[in-house]
Amino acid sequence: MSDNQNRNEHYSLSMMYGTYADILFVLFPFLVIAMQRLWDGRLYDTLMRADLSIAAAILAGLAIGKFVLGLVTNRDLGRYKERIVFFIALTLFVVLGPAIILMLSIMGSAEVPGFVAFVQPILLIIAISLYTTAVSISNILTRHGTEGQAPEPGDELPAAGQSPSPDRRPAPLDLPRRTGNDSH
Repeated sequence: MSDNQNRNEHYSLSMMYGTYADILFVLFPFLVIAMQRLWDGRLYDTLMRADLSIAAAILAGLAIGKFVLGLVTNRDLGRYKERIVFFIALTLFVVLGPAIILMLSIMGSAEVPGFVAFVQPILLIIAISLYTTAVSISNILTRHGTEGQAPEPGDELPAAGQSPSPDRRPAPLDLPRRTGNDSH
């Protein structure tokens, strides 16, 4: 495998880990709530409350932000602008709108219909998929928009165990030396 392919693979892997770290960070409070309900013997309540719709709405909002970032980063997208706008509309109408409607309906109703237990996890899965797609598209467009420009310090980090290239090594720190008469 060439060095360029290795860098692209390392970059893609790092982006994947970063994306799923974002998703886990968003879902962590809801996991804690679900664990508490499991402890109390009320795990089914998690599916009948607005928790999963809230998580789906948060991820949908993050996805829209990433899609917009992809749009504004590279103004020379040509035919791809319509596709990104389509993904924004898809996120709004398939995830964000239904999640908000479900949240309002669940919180304003004493009796929650049983289908909510099936719809909310599906919304969350779709939101995770759209957020992952949004991050991928945003990163592709961001990288494409910066091609041909000089790399900024820290753009390409070496893989684990590799030393930085000689022209990119950091300058040694110039720290003042302690003298022997300091009595700390």
